[in-house]
Parts: sequence; C-alpha cells; structure tokens
Amino acid sequence: MSQHSIQSFEKYCDKHSLRITPPRLSAFKIIHSAEKPMTAYEVLEEMAQDIKSPKPPTAYRAIDFLLENGFIHRIESLNAYIPCEEKHKHDGSQFMICDICNHVDEIHLCTLPATLQNRVDSENFTLNHWNVEIHGVCVKCSAKK
Repeated sequence: MSQHSIQSFEKYCDKHSLRITPPRLSAFKIIHSAEKPMTAYEVLEEMAQDIKSPKPPTAYRAIDFLLENGFIHRIESLNAYIPCEEKHKHDGSQFMICDICNHVDEIHLCTLPATLQNRVDSENFTLNHWNVEIHGVCVKCSAKK
C-alpha cells in the first residue's frame, strides 16, 4: 500500500468531515495492503494487531464506512473486500475473478453503465447499485495447467 493511498483517504475524510477512527484506518490499511480479497473475519483478525480485542461489529462498521465512501468494493461471490481503484466513478463495478486463486481485477467496461441504465429506465426499475462479476481463470493459473 502506498503512502499516497493513506493520504488520499485522509484528504477525502477531511474534505467530507468524516472521522478517521482507529478501526476505520486499520481496516483501510488491511484491505489496501492485502494480496487477495479479504473477508470481514480476516480483517478482524488482522485488526487485532492494531486494536485491542476488536469484536466483529467493530470490523463490520469499519468495512461499511469504507464501502459507503467508495474506498473498497465487496466481491459478493467471495463475500470479501478489495481496494477500490481511485481512477473511476462509482456508477457500478465490474470484476474478473479467478476461480482457482481468487485473484480479482477491477475492470472498466465503459459502455456497460449506459447500456444497463437504458435497460433499467425502459423497465421503470429503480437501480440501487450494481456489480458485475466475471469468473474464469487468470493468466498465472492458466500457465500452471
């Protein structure tokens, strides 16, 4: 995890008058430095290095804060969390997930949001959020076969 990530986190929170609590900062650092998607209980286990005896609600509240403010994404099929790339708008998310090693790449399909919104509008459907998860085998795992 780069110092830039922490500075961006702090700057965003300051700009939006959001408190940076020790659990929030800890969860941010854990998820942003992880080599793989992290479950809430994995985040909780690692939080114990920074926070004395954290309980599950502590981890879940910190994760919810990070999700609500666009710092992380939830990979629903893995019930795990990954850092959000800072380079995109949060209209929706698309991911390629390796079914062997669980590596996740955040991808940006520029035409998908508009296509999806057109369909939603034509059905008079109110969209709350969307997430596209594409499962397959990554190049590293393909090379091992």
